[in-house]
Amino acid sequence: MANYFRITAYHPAKNICAIFDSNGRFEKLWQFSAYLVQKGFKIVEVGADDKFLDGNIPKAPAGEQLVLRACAKGQPVINGNSVEVSGKHYTPDNEA
Repeated sequence: MANYFRITAYHPAKNICAIFDSNGRFEKLWQFSAYLVQKGFKIVEVGADDKFLDGNIPKAPAGEQLVLRACAKGQPVINGNSVEVSGKHYTPDNEA
């Protein structure tokens, strides 16, 4: 899946965290990251193309360009290699 990215981010001013997917909206991962930073988020974890394990969050279907997968108050929970937000989890893994 070309140009599929997943980012977990934290917004300190609003004390919220979220998992976002981008399916074709951005050409490069850094563009997606920069977009979220412009919105006030700090990047916690990133995954590009097939470089992460889906966990219980399947990839968005084709045509869905920017998807909020999960959000919660506070920071995301990082448990070993897994990232969790509001019961949704995945594993950002460069070896996936």
